[in-house]
This record gives sequence, C-alpha cells and structure tokens, in this order.
Amino acid sequence: MSETFRVMVIGAHPDDCEIKCSGIAAKWTADGHAVCFCSVTDGRSGHHQHQPDDLAALRQQEAANAAAVIGVESVILGEPDGYLMPSLEARAKMITAIRAFNPDLIITHRPNDYHPDHRYTSQLVQDAAFTVQVPHIIPDAPAMQHNPVIAYMSDNFQKPQPFAPDVVVEIDSTAQQFFDVIHEHKSQFYEWLPHISGYTDPIPESDNERRQWLESYVEQRLRAPTARYQDLLQQRYGDKAAAIQFSEAFEGCEYGSPLDQTQIERFFGAY
Repeated sequence: MSETFRVMVIGAHPDDCEIKCSGIAAKWTADGHAVCFCSVTDGRSGHHQHQPDDLAALRQQEAANAAAVIGVESVILGEPDGYLMPSLEARAKMITAIRAFNPDLIITHRPNDYHPDHRYTSQLVQDAAFTVQVPHIIPDAPAMQHNPVIAYMSDNFQKPQPFAPDVVVEIDSTAQQFFDVIHEHKSQFYEWLPHISGYTDPIPESDNERRQWLESYVEQRLRAPTARYQDLLQQRYGDKAAAIQFSEAFEGCEYGSPLDQTQIERFFGAY
C-alpha cells in the first residue's frame, strides 16, 4: 500500500461531515488512512422537542456511534449550535484541534452557505490555514510542519459563485456504509429534519423499516453530484461512469496547500 495520510473533515454540526463525506471516508479508513470527523458546534439547537443540554449529549453519542461504523475519529469542539462566531477564541480552538490531529487534507464547508454556523466554520478553517504553522500563535499547541490541503464539501448555492468541483469520486461501493452512518443520527434524520422540512408522512418506527426509508429520503443527495458532474466522472472513470449512481464532490480552497493534480492523485487517485 502507498504511504498513508490523514484527513480531517470539519463541519459545523454533528452530521455535517457524515452527509458529505462518509462514502469516501469509508474507503480511506479501509485502506488504513486516518480520518477525523470534527464538529465545531455541539448541535444543541437542532430539534423541536429535546431540550438543548439533553440534545447536545445525545448528538455527541450519535456522532460517536456513526464514526464507529466506518472507523473514523469523532471530535466535537463544543461551540453552542446556532451561535458560532469567528472570534479569536474560536480560532484558537480551531488551530489547536487541527494541530492535534495533524491532517494532510482538511475538508469543510464553503464560505457562502445558508447557515451562519457553516459560513463561520469555513472562515475559521481558512483563518487557521496559515497560522497552524506559526509557532508563536497558540504556543501551547506545537505548530505543524506543513500547511494542509483544504477542500470544500459540495453544495447547491449559486451566489456569489457556484460550487466548482476539482474531483468527483464514486461511492457506490460504500453507499451501504454511508447509509449505516447516517442511520446513527436518529434525532436528525428521523425526527428534526423531516419536521423542519415539512415532511408529513409518518416515519417508520422499527429500526429496519427506518433504515430502508432513510435510503429513499437521503439518496437524492448522493445522486445529484453524479448527474451534475457527469463530465468529470467520465474523465475519471471512462465508460464506467455511466453506471455510477452515487458520488461525492470536492473543490480546492485557495488557502492552505493547493489541491493540484498531484494532491488529487494522492488523496483520491486510488478511488
């Protein structure tokens, strides 16, 4: 096997990393690479029934359960859900967390997004991009010796500019693991998200029926990049692209080390 690498996926909430990166993360961990799913906030606000403190504890456990499915590390930085700001204190926490995991690749939200927690998570990652190498900034956390590559998760937002992927990866081979991961976030995918989106049909009650329902509820998220970026899939997989159902897409960030062709091959070339 080629040299292993370390990937840190940084989302605003428990389940953000999972819904965007579980397919490729399952491939990475199967090949011996280290992956961390890091949530900046505690998720305490994302429910219509659970009280915030109880919900924060529940979502931490759900994130741990989901991480165990594919063998990734789960970290929650504990900023209050819905109140994240790109403050100096939050930046110090971000720099410290990145240095602790020492990633070669970071994946996070784009800075234009509907949710302020997503936007400010992206800004915090960008603000940390160079400073993770500066020894006199947060001197208690040893500085990194390299500037990680930073990439963005996919989204559908068009202004000020749409998502423009540099790499699209098929995840048909790990789709069932993807759904197993999402299944662990029960408070979100069986309760809060159907509620907030106005879903009125009853959600199945048994675990097996819920798992089956989940595939139809979530799979459109995985099919969308496949249809939208068929040209990139064709370049990558040739004639096999036509049969691909599910994929995950990533765009390089201007900060950090560049996601150039060499780095694309390093992190995604085997997949």
